[in-house]
Amino acid sequence: MAFRRRTKSYPLFSQEFVIHNHADIGFCLVLCVLIGLMFEVTAKTAFLFILPQYNVSMPTADSETVHYHYGPKDLVTILFYIFITIILHAVVQEYILDKISKRLHLSKVKHSKFNESGQLVVFHLSSVIWCSYVVVTEGYLTNPRSLWEDYPHVYLPFQVKFFYLCQLAYWLHALPELYFQKVRKEEIPRQLQYICLYLVHIAGAYLLNLSRLGLILLLLQYSTEFLFHMARLFYFADENNEKLFNAWAAVFGVTRLFILTLAVLAIGFGLARMENQAFDPEKGNFNTLLCRLCMLLLVCAAQAWLMWRFIHSQLRHWREYWNEQSAKRRVPAAPRLPTRFIKRESGYHENGVVKAENGTSPRTKKLKSP
Repeated sequence: MAFRRRTKSYPLFSQEFVIHNHADIGFCLVLCVLIGLMFEVTAKTAFLFILPQYNVSMPTADSETVHYHYGPKDLVTILFYIFITIILHAVVQEYILDKISKRLHLSKVKHSKFNESGQLVVFHLSSVIWCSYVVVTEGYLTNPRSLWEDYPHVYLPFQVKFFYLCQLAYWLHALPELYFQKVRKEEIPRQLQYICLYLVHIAGAYLLNLSRLGLILLLLQYSTEFLFHMARLFYFADENNEKLFNAWAAVFGVTRLFILTLAVLAIGFGLARMENQAFDPEKGNFNTLLCRLCMLLLVCAAQAWLMWRFIHSQLRHWREYWNEQSAKRRVPAAPRLPTRFIKRESGYHENGVVKAENGTSPRTKKLKSP
């Protein structure tokens, strides 16, 4: 991991060398881009990596505001922030998660899940705070009609575009991290499923100019996922602590309902009533009946799949719980051995000698000779 002191050395550019030093390699590349800012010849190229591109000045009543739209150069910016995310991933892993996991003494399976949940807790918490700030400052919560009014939303504020670029960079960085973290083969399909789901939905909202609706849906989804991974961390610390899981189970279904309601309201009703319903990719307009049906189908299919997985996992947990309870009831109680009453001589015993009631030791009777 990043900045870790290692006693064992590996051959240069070998597989183990790249795995153990991938964060340091990314840090060197980032440092080269930052050094490029110092020279006039390379400054323009360095800004291409660091800052969002395609800025447009739009006049307002008081002054001019700068907005952005997307284009092919965004891939260069996303690549730069992929390396930034890899470095941050390694810092969280080394200085927070590794120190906590050493105290918990977890098994290999639980250790892998603990690292996964720890990374996602940090990411979801930061994303929820950042997304809430963007949504509040842009006024999307106070004016729900802004989610579909003035569509297409081609020109984005700086913080909205930068948020989407960082989100895409994080979920793209999660793909090579499966190799760097040596994730078990059994866990790779499950992690690939939700990584691809996030990439498809975030990229779809960004490219189809539904960034406002995407922000609200991400805020709801990330809040629920933060609660789930936080509950899993508490469970690894104390297996009897399952209160947060119950809270997550209650919030999960409500979140699915809110996401479906907002998607149908914005796409099915809001965009359907807009006057401009022509397919024009050059202007960023995808407001046609076919496009709306495809969007709604994608959102509904994803929410139905998540709900089916949730119900399936809950039924499995309940089945395991009732099997444990029935197994405990079937175990017969250990038979008690009957107590034996020992007949003692009259008096009491002291140092192995029978004493009479008056305190004198009983004398042995002498047999008379015939």
